[in-house]
Amino acid sequence: MRIVLTRPRDNSERTAATLRSRGHDVLVASLMRVEPVVAELRPPWGAVIITSANAAAAVAAHPARAELIKLPVYAVGKRSADAAHQAGFIDVTTAGGDVHDLVQVISERIADASAPLLYLAGEDRAGDLIGDLARHGVGAELAVVYRAVPAPFPPELIMALKEGTVDAVLHFSRRSAENYLAGAKKTAILAQALKMRHLCLSAQIAEPLVNAGASQNAVARRPDEASLIALLDAAQG
Repeated sequence: MRIVLTRPRDNSERTAATLRSRGHDVLVASLMRVEPVVAELRPPWGAVIITSANAAAAVAAHPARAELIKLPVYAVGKRSADAAHQAGFIDVTTAGGDVHDLVQVISERIADASAPLLYLAGEDRAGDLIGDLARHGVGAELAVVYRAVPAPFPPELIMALKEGTVDAVLHFSRRSAENYLAGAKKTAILAQALKMRHLCLSAQIAEPLVNAGASQNAVARRPDEASLIALLDAAQG
């Protein structure tokens, strides 16, 4: 199958390598780029929380890095945990891949933390992790350390959609799905952009695509890359 990935390039290239190893033809058409935000971070904190590898990457260049990497870090899944190790964190706990798992792990381990936890996040977030933790008696503070900036449709993607050579688009966030729709409208190819399969990490991500008229939508059983790729396997079968 010919697959389109629209995530920021570093993330897309890792996924593309996995897909190509499974025989797929992959077009990386990044519709977002990630840039760091220098947040003012004031300790003390009991631990760090990350739900994206982008957050860990942003910490690597932050002035407070030396203090942050001394703390335990709770990562939502393997990819964010790997990024935390690369940024210099030593004490890394990995949850099962979604925010519900992350809240459960944190609440079981540090409900009595003497200092609030520091949630390093992006400018756009789904859900309310701070509120979810509060309901378990865990205090946490939010710090925005990166943002995703929209990028225009590249010529290769426009041509592929016009020629009808795309079999599926993988959507990892609602923001990326919305950027995809906005770019298709701006380049006057929305009808062509909606024809193929749209495979989404969650129902929330699929919602704008459904509302725009996409009819071939599927949602992963779990919000992780392996489950999204499993949708491709099912589509081929």
